[in-house]
Amino acid sequence: MNPQLSAVLLGVVEGLTEFLPISSTGHLIVAENLIGYRDAGETFTIVIQLGAILAVVFYYWKLLISKLSGLFRGDQPSLRFWLNIVVACIPAAVIGLLFEKKIKGLLFTPTVVAISLIVGGIILYVIEQRRATTAHTEEGAEPDLDRITLRQALWVGVAQVFSVLFPGTSRSGSSIVGGLLAGMNRVTATAFSFFLGIPLLGAAGLYSLYKARDTLSQVAGGTPALLTGTVVSFVVALASVSWLLRYVSRNDFRGFAIYRVVAGIVILVLVGAGVITHT
Repeated sequence: MNPQLSAVLLGVVEGLTEFLPISSTGHLIVAENLIGYRDAGETFTIVIQLGAILAVVFYYWKLLISKLSGLFRGDQPSLRFWLNIVVACIPAAVIGLLFEKKIKGLLFTPTVVAISLIVGGIILYVIEQRRATTAHTEEGAEPDLDRITLRQALWVGVAQVFSVLFPGTSRSGSSIVGGLLAGMNRVTATAFSFFLGIPLLGAAGLYSLYKARDTLSQVAGGTPALLTGTVVSFVVALASVSWLLRYVSRNDFRGFAIYRVVAGIVILVLVGAGVITHT
């Protein structure tokens, strides 16, 4: 496939799935496999992921500046906000640094992605079903980031570890599940997941990009393809973030849970049929 067209398609996949609870990594593994794209040193994937992160920074730039200025003024809500971010990021960051090579070598396969999608979808559906039976009403709810406790942030951090260990689990999905289990409403859990993506994915992306600096010239399509994929990822992610916040203020996550299970089954069928390779 033409490198520029591949860049557009993968940029759409990354931007659309990065912040939805359906696993961007899993979708990229499958998409690259289907179109026969070979990412030298995973450089392309790393760069376009940074485009999605920039979309969140752009979307929340006023709030981020407010929280940063509040941090330097010693404002308590701002201090608590940043402390919660740090606490929630530590577990996944530590596990990622310790086991990154082993995980990438053993578990980055369509089959593992499919199983993770199915298991994660079932868990998400069960959680939402239980919330529905206990009369949770969140119609039009707004994110309440200032009321997140350290205990809730730690719950989210521990939940995110599963997304590091098992590709296809979804970082956003696991953090949202952690937030729901800790007592957050859907919009707060979703917004908090967006903010966690900035340091976690941003730092991981920049670090990986530094390590892969010698493979930049090997990316199919070169710099133009990298720029195309990044811009497309940014634009699509910006629209995705805005849409998801509106959606979860009026709906639960059971639709995403069902999608995960169906997608996982389809991937297993395609692997079994030899349409996509097992490894």
